[in-house]
Amino acid sequence: MRRRYTAARLLEQDAPPDPFTQFRNWLHDALTAGLAEPNAMVLSTATSSGIPSSRHVLLKELDAEGFVFFTNHGSRKAVEIAQNPHVALCFPWFPMERQVSVCGVAEAISREESQAYWLTRPRESQLGAWASAQSSPLTSRHELEAQAAQVAERFPDTIPLPEFWGGYRVLPETVEFWQGGPGRLHDRLVYRRDGDDGWAIQRLAP
Repeated sequence: MRRRYTAARLLEQDAPPDPFTQFRNWLHDALTAGLAEPNAMVLSTATSSGIPSSRHVLLKELDAEGFVFFTNHGSRKAVEIAQNPHVALCFPWFPMERQVSVCGVAEAISREESQAYWLTRPRESQLGAWASAQSSPLTSRHELEAQAAQVAERFPDTIPLPEFWGGYRVLPETVEFWQGGPGRLHDRLVYRRDGDDGWAIQRLAP
């Protein structure tokens, strides 16, 4: 299985000075192209002994500090972040022959920030967060649905933010943009932190 990548080029003279602007540009392209779940990203974490795990999560916010996602604080990903905050993200925009890879440190955001996002979630998503003790064993699908029904009965109106649920911000140390090229001569530009606020851009061999 092989295909020839010819969609675009990624050149230094076209790269903005910071990775967040470049990321927003590419995310806009992915949205305009109608890609399914363009904010989906692979989140890789590891235990304190270095055993890795990966899963897809959704990017929900992007600000001047980093990439924000939300999860249950008892989930495997959250437990591993508590042990080892170094994580990696990967956005696989295959139809556009692009991917973005992020390496950095994850930290919990404030409860106020989590509350602001929680209020934007549909009721069924709020109920699901309460009903699921994420990553814990279940005896059956019926058990999960019964828990959801109990939560719906418990909260007939406003559903509060659970103490066990919230957001994490990945503070990037490097952000690499990959654009497929013909003959496997891909373009790879990596942004590395250079001081407190600056970024250095470097081309990597494919």
